[in-house]
Amino acid sequence: MTNTPTGLAGRVVVVTGGASGIGRAAALRFAAERAKVLVADLNREGAGEVVREIEAADGTAVAVAGDLSEQSVVDTVVERAVTDLGGLDVLVNNAGIMDRMSALGETDDAEWERVLRVNLTAPFLLTRAALPHMLDAGRGSIVFSASEASLRGGVAGAAYTASKHAVAGLVKSLAVTYREHGIRTNAIAPGPTATSIRVDASPDARGPALIGRLIGATIGRMGSAEEQAAAIVFLASDDAAFINGAILPVDDAWAAV
Repeated sequence: MTNTPTGLAGRVVVVTGGASGIGRAAALRFAAERAKVLVADLNREGAGEVVREIEAADGTAVAVAGDLSEQSVVDTVVERAVTDLGGLDVLVNNAGIMDRMSALGETDDAEWERVLRVNLTAPFLLTRAALPHMLDAGRGSIVFSASEASLRGGVAGAAYTASKHAVAGLVKSLAVTYREHGIRTNAIAPGPTATSIRVDASPDARGPALIGRLIGATIGRMGSAEEQAAAIVFLASDDAAFINGAILPVDDAWAAV
């Protein structure tokens, strides 16, 4: 039996949050499939290191550093993908941050606005900028990193949970709206994964005390960034050509509990 080709060789892939964790693993895996990769991240040095690692393996990659909730940075990402790499075929909206596990009554304006800006507004802006290029090409694949918090209410605080539920809705809206144009949109919903993301939670707050008990009673093993990246690359590839609008739990059955 021969393997089904992923169809990713030569395609241009933008990965946000690509300097570390799931984003880094995804960027390296796309490069291993011979895709050309743009690594976007706030961390300029980290993004550059990933590019150098890809280039050392005879791959093609560029880095763009900046805050993707700023339109000028979004414009630079899309422009560099098109001019330096030749197009924009796959967009991986992976960059995100956690909240402080705050219950709604404990969530201040700054926490709410920061989490929504990074987790929802930034991928909205980048997807909007990428769509014209995919529409012109008559094809494209968009993959979001959603979360178990897209599926339930007992995984994170109010801001993060709201942002990831919104991401799930955005995925489904995009999938329905653009399927006739050859553009697919899906998301992974990672379970607990070993990455560099940390939660700055106040131990005496209501949210962490309650959520910690719920998580501890339901999760399985800790996953790896590479396992999440494998699911991202699959959803972006031609192997998943008939999958559109899916929120795929990658969580050792956490969503099934």
